[in-house]
Amino acid sequence: MLTLLLVVGGKLFLVQGLDTGGMAEAALNNRLTPIELPAERGSIVDSTGTILASSVIRYNVVVDQTVNTKTESFRRIEQVDGKDTLVTVSRDQGISELAAVLGMDRADLEDALTGTQRYYIVAKDLLPDVEDRVSKLRVPGIVSEGISKRVYPNGAVAGGIVGFLHDGTTGQAGLEQTQDDVLKGTPGKRLFEIGADGLRIPVGVDQLTPAVDGKDIRLTLNSDLQYFAQQAIQTQKEKLSAEWGVIVVLDIKTGNIVAMADTNAPDPNDPGNVAAKDRGVRAVTASYEPGSVQKMITAAAVIEEGKSSPLDTFTIPTTYTVDGQTFSDAFEHGTEERTLAGILGWSMNTGTVMVGQRLSKDQRHDWLRKFGIGEAPDIGLPAESAGILAPADEWDGRQQYTVLFGQGVSQSTLQTVRAYQSIANDGVMLQPRLIDGYIDPDGTEEKVAPKEPRRVVSPETARQVRDILESAVTEGQIKEAAVDGYRVGAKTGTSQSPCDDGTSGFCGFTASMVGMAPMDDPRFIVEVVLQRPKGSIYGISNGPVFRSVMGQTLRMFNVQPSTGEPARLPQFAG
Repeated sequence: MLTLLLVVGGKLFLVQGLDTGGMAEAALNNRLTPIELPAERGSIVDSTGTILASSVIRYNVVVDQTVNTKTESFRRIEQVDGKDTLVTVSRDQGISELAAVLGMDRADLEDALTGTQRYYIVAKDLLPDVEDRVSKLRVPGIVSEGISKRVYPNGAVAGGIVGFLHDGTTGQAGLEQTQDDVLKGTPGKRLFEIGADGLRIPVGVDQLTPAVDGKDIRLTLNSDLQYFAQQAIQTQKEKLSAEWGVIVVLDIKTGNIVAMADTNAPDPNDPGNVAAKDRGVRAVTASYEPGSVQKMITAAAVIEEGKSSPLDTFTIPTTYTVDGQTFSDAFEHGTEERTLAGILGWSMNTGTVMVGQRLSKDQRHDWLRKFGIGEAPDIGLPAESAGILAPADEWDGRQQYTVLFGQGVSQSTLQTVRAYQSIANDGVMLQPRLIDGYIDPDGTEEKVAPKEPRRVVSPETARQVRDILESAVTEGQIKEAAVDGYRVGAKTGTSQSPCDDGTSGFCGFTASMVGMAPMDDPRFIVEVVLQRPKGSIYGISNGPVFRSVMGQTLRMFNVQPSTGEPARLPQFAG
């Protein structure tokens, strides 16, 4: 007996005399109950501040019915004569007060609080001020759970660009995915003590660590122009029964993307309403052979290398054969004397190969690289394509020439627009921008610095190529690109589209038109692309859509009409 008493006494001495802090800390930790407070996800807004995506914090009120049911009264701190006073409150009074705060019928609330369920949702989607009033009541068994709800007020406008969330919390597509860490912020925590009876201890620990909200993101897009462009390309796609279409509008002076429209754009409020293939941004993810829009790069290269000039003349036969490879044009013609301007103005493959022969195979490859082909634009969206530009030593006997007119190479729409931007900007390439800045919760805005510009060609070469593009509208085949009141330079492109079902060969074609205006001081580039439209290749025209979107863009940004005389380079020799 004495030995047993000594052992027990020694243990008590160790616990109560030497380890009082440890036991107390363990007991406190056992009583502490944490609740995570969600951070408010940052908004995504357009260049004018129009909200494309935003979050609201809401709360669900839940009850442990076993705690509430067995409690006849509870205590809480109230202000009595200006002092914090511990008062006793009956369960009946607590239920009446809670019903008033929640706007519920008292009998319905009592039913919700009564039972044996450890977790039962009493009310959903409460505003923060209502949740605060509920918390202060200290009704037994009642806790609140914070939830974040994401809303997209403009629906499908820029829907693929904005993206959407998985399970309402994690970005799954678009900027919601790539900018998730910036947008989501850091959750907070509320820590309080619960007694052995399951009741909150009114004078116990009550700690609050506020959540840090996520940053807002300001885009370069103009949502009004985005809506206009989406409607325009959707109408064109349905008119010609195409698989898909895109429009890109770029500010030449800044590299800002002011519109990037897709057909069948998803509404982030209900992304499952469109097919998975339509939920991305094809302007950066879809890579295809660009066709004749690539002839601009060939012209710029031969001019910059001193191999040709816009008015150099070439004798062009009906078909042209080089190294055993024969090339023809999309229209029938006899032997003609054409200028370089006329070759592009009438989109002649034969003449382009003849001119491009003046460049070595390595030069042809290097000039495509200089214009950004094979390099993803990197504007912050998922799955941006770099396209396909094989090394020059891997080109076969035909590909070494087809790359001169946009076949045997693939690229995205935005890559093509970027190449044209460098010509419009006096030879200096600006990398396209989609994210303009980040806005802290306190309102401080941090601008995203533009990437380092790079010179591609000289200002004089850029001017000569612009004259060729404008003459294609004034004197060549692309008169349909003309916009009333403004000087326009443009180029069309058509290429065969490989089949998607894994079979060899081609299934339809890709039709595009890219142009810039006003040519006296270029401000905007617009490209329209349509994939596999139905009908004759010669009957497809993106001209009306190009004119509509370019005209709307110039008017929306108050660009003054042209005053100078347009370039009218001769298309034929003599």
